Amino acid sequence: MANFEDELAKTGKLVYTTVGISMRPLIKQDRDISIIEKPKGRLKKFDVALYKRPNGQYVLHRVVKVLEDGYVILGDNCASKEYNIKDSQILGVLTSLVRAGKEVDLNSFGYKLYVRARYAHYPVRVIIFRTKRFLRKLIKR
Repeated sequence: MANFEDELAKTGKLVYTTVGISMRPLIKQDRDISIIEKPKGRLKKFDVALYKRPNGQYVLHRVVKVLEDGYVILGDNCASKEYNIKDSQILGVLTSLVRAGKEVDLNSFGYKLYVRARYAHYPVRVIIFRTKRFLRKLIKR
């Protein structure tokens, strides 16, 4: 397969299974199929963006803040936000998710509730991640 940019340019759509745990529990590696399309205008808060980091790594994370000149982005299972993501880095936006052969309605009340609850839980998640990291360091000593 060509790279993501080539596929999006050719077909306007990218269909693939993600790698990694940064968007759990919403998207699970080797289980869910993500359908990404070219964005139609600027992204909105809580859109899931496919973007490319300067090191060439592709990332699928959620927009948590829209700025005048970019975005603040965070994975659903991450504690660190990424700042200053520019429109030029954005390749596409999640338009559909298929789990166990069934499409997840990204416009449903349940999905929107999940998104808001997951982001509201962010401060607690940071505390949990930092506590786990501290305990791991303590155990290693």
